[in-house]
Amino acid sequence: MGFSVVPPKPDIKVAVQSLEIWTRRADVAIMHMDVPWALLLAGSSPEDALRKDGVELARYYRSKKLQLVVTIDVTNGLGRETESPALVAARRSITEPAVQRLYRNFVRAVVDTLRPDYLGLAAETNMIRALAPRPVYNAVVKMANDAAADIRRSRSTSALPLYASVQVETAWGKLPRGSYAGVDQDLRDFPFMNVLALSSYPYLGGFADPDQVPLDYYTRVRGTRSLPVMVVEGGWPSGSVRGMFSSSPEMQARYIARQAQLLEEANAIAVFQLSFTDIDLGSFPKPVPAILPLFATLGLVDVNFKPKPALATWDKIFARRFQR
Repeated sequence: MGFSVVPPKPDIKVAVQSLEIWTRRADVAIMHMDVPWALLLAGSSPEDALRKDGVELARYYRSKKLQLVVTIDVTNGLGRETESPALVAARRSITEPAVQRLYRNFVRAVVDTLRPDYLGLAAETNMIRALAPRPVYNAVVKMANDAAADIRRSRSTSALPLYASVQVETAWGKLPRGSYAGVDQDLRDFPFMNVLALSSYPYLGGFADPDQVPLDYYTRVRGTRSLPVMVVEGGWPSGSVRGMFSSSPEMQARYIARQAQLLEEANAIAVFQLSFTDIDLGSFPKPVPAILPLFATLGLVDVNFKPKPALATWDKIFARRFQR
């Protein structure tokens, strides 16, 4: 069980304060990394890019005796229909072989420098396939598989399990709306997957209450496959967004409890909340992405680190797990 470093505002002291709180209630950490396209396109080596953002954080996690999971995101995490804003600004695309080589070099550097225990080579692939132009999705498939082949030349499946995460609501046909699709296509397109990594935000998929989420929410996606399951991102907000969804701190706490049931049904090996704290939208550079308010209250504490009811639920589950 663990989190990532998503501080309430872009302030290194606040980020460290957040880390010191949540690493006491975790045994694993996740780094959800955008490819540093601007630096790589400007000629920086991937190793230099990681020294600027990645190496020290990984060392910090290791000093806390936390296992490390890394997800590398190759498109726009706040808008799967588009490519990374840095690539768009540079008028470049992952459909270009030269850009794909930059990604593969970055992946190799992540493996050699950060030495993750699990590595994701792409994020929410089924949502990219549903929303992005087909050439972009095809590029994601090629990049990820080429990177996996690079890794397997030196590291076995047991030494470094690989994944490309899938979006549960998309698999269920709830985001975007449609019929149940599952993840068969993803497993065909990304055959290197040794673990089924899930992204799940049920409140965005039309569930008005955590108790509406069916107990087979994860197990149906896995099906009869023997792949171990981990939730690499997700959550439920404590606040409402007008016209989108209604929630409360009490409802968020009930989701954490429901999530534990879903995880137990699937015999999951890990779960991550990317956000330990809420996001102070007023502190971020303008313009704030229009979608960001939908994720602003996912934290188990508020922007001032005041605990919400969900934190006590998380702590209870975390403590109970170690008593088995």
